[in-house]
Amino acid sequence: MTAVEHLRDARVLRVTFENGAQADYPFLWLRDNCPSGFHPQTQERMQDLLALPAGIGVDSAAIEDGALAVAWEASVHRSRFPLDWLARHRPGTPLDDPADIAPRLWRAKTGLAGMPRGDAAALLADDVALSHWMRETRAHGLALVEGLPADQKAGMKVARRISFLRETNFGTVFEVKSKPNPNNLAYTAVALPLHTDLPNQELPPGYQFLHCLANEALGGGSVFADGFAIADSLRAQEPALFDLLSTRSIPFRFHDGEYDIRRRQKVITLDEAGAVTEICWNAHLAETFDMPAGEMAAYYEAYRAFMATLRHPKWAVEFALKPGQMVVFDNRRVLHGRAAFNPTTGRRHLRGFYVDRGEFDSRLRVLARPPGA
Repeated sequence: MTAVEHLRDARVLRVTFENGAQADYPFLWLRDNCPSGFHPQTQERMQDLLALPAGIGVDSAAIEDGALAVAWEASVHRSRFPLDWLARHRPGTPLDDPADIAPRLWRAKTGLAGMPRGDAAALLADDVALSHWMRETRAHGLALVEGLPADQKAGMKVARRISFLRETNFGTVFEVKSKPNPNNLAYTAVALPLHTDLPNQELPPGYQFLHCLANEALGGGSVFADGFAIADSLRAQEPALFDLLSTRSIPFRFHDGEYDIRRRQKVITLDEAGAVTEICWNAHLAETFDMPAGEMAAYYEAYRAFMATLRHPKWAVEFALKPGQMVVFDNRRVLHGRAAFNPTTGRRHLRGFYVDRGEFDSRLRVLARPPGA
């Protein structure tokens, strides 16, 4: 039986649920989350927190008809909190999130074997297939879409099943092929070392989609490595170097005739619990280091150690994309690159676009809702 205790000295209501679990709910937290303070359609907050006394008190509390009923001190206001809502929102426990999927780290020997694959027609027509493929992509960070028709916009249709596309200074869609007068190394035939895209942006793009339209040239294999796995390895082997890369930001910059976009980023970003959440690594967009001279030697040691680790063959997978395939990867986790190719031996043309992480996760949450919710 669910019960409530009124702990006035602690200024909390302690609820014991039927399964024996207990949770403490501070008075002000409860009043701030009273259902009456939310717009009935938008569910946005409308209650003015500053209109509530910081030391708000409770006159009485009881369990009534599957809800916690609260009468507030010196007020005619009453609140009712459904018990299932209280159980989901226990203080100290984050709300369940269908998009909170633990990363599945990989190396060269497991990268291709574990890479999720989805059929384009199924992803376009079936929400269950799309949800499964997206969950696997979220976990692995790298995935393939196969069976795309011979249509330049076919890959974009799959990406737009997830969300809208992110626009950058390169446009909403960018054509990865050798071009005259390039403003980015991707538009040449030279080898591209492992990197993440656009760390010079205020928010680097999230998921990158590369749709293969032609790949007839000699060379040009696509290369990928799991930046989270590499960072965790560096932390285990060289914790002091890892600490520098995760606490010191460095400048990144892209500039051409029309743009000059700059941003400071840490190579490794951690969350509050210390887990790796982002990698920003692009040696050809790194601006001149500007830390004090006395800190240069230590940072260069860390920076070079990360660069050297990337070049070890145990990390990277390489494969040649075929027309009708599209590779999808988390640009703030998976580093990507390309082997050099000879443009005189045939066409190599990939179409690229981005969907940000937040939009990807939003789609996962919506797909996880029960029918009719």
